[in-house]
Amino acid sequence: MRQRRPDGSVWVRTFPLTLLHDMTSSEHVHEWDQLTYAASGVMRVHTDSATWLVPPHRAVWLPAGVRHTEEMHAPVSVRTLYLAPKLAKGLPRETCMVNIPALMRELILHISRIGVLDRRKPSQAHLISVLLDELVGAPDVPLQLPMPRDARARRFASLLQKAPDDARSVSALSHHAGASRRTMERLFLIETKMTVGEWRRRLRLLHGVRLLAGGESVTNAAIDAGYASTSAFIAAFKRTFGMTPSRYA
Repeated sequence: MRQRRPDGSVWVRTFPLTLLHDMTSSEHVHEWDQLTYAASGVMRVHTDSATWLVPPHRAVWLPAGVRHTEEMHAPVSVRTLYLAPKLAKGLPRETCMVNIPALMRELILHISRIGVLDRRKPSQAHLISVLLDELVGAPDVPLQLPMPRDARARRFASLLQKAPDDARSVSALSHHAGASRRTMERLFLIETKMTVGEWRRRLRLLHGVRLLAGGESVTNAAIDAGYASTSAFIAAFKRTFGMTPSRYA
């Protein structure tokens, strides 16, 4: 069956935002699909299932109906595009992070300056088509941190989110969160599809990415993320992202 196109003539709306102070939104949901691009600075998007880090030149794709909270780390400038329901039929129906190459960056900024895209205007209808083509081909990047649902595992995760450099053992952290190490390992594997060790490493690397995006040196990012040495941080970073921290920054 052919999917219906959205009702109405406006198929894309925009919301540009620049902040000089930190801000966290209340939990909310949109009826339109949402693409939020970090033009500068860093933001985080929290859903029930994961936390998504959005450093410069990356964007998070949020399908309509996903409840989320947005956390802005100032100074930050973001450009959000809202796509009408049923328009993005070739795009994922789950949250994901996408890399934004130069062409798509300029396209997002250009559309944001226009404000809305009306399909009745030929030039704007063309922009809608180009935007959809670019989004479908945009590569996903591993900047999400899946979150467990169990209360004990949530407490464990919260301890490390507050202090990524916490050097306590998994056993000690599990005990503090109200569970044995074996139980915690089982919960994380079932609910995040990651071992506790893998989850902890991902958390530390994402914390390092946020610091690098904020202008911190590789050495400072490594220390603050809990790595024993800069070389260990660089090696882990390269295994995950395919490049060194310096090149990424």
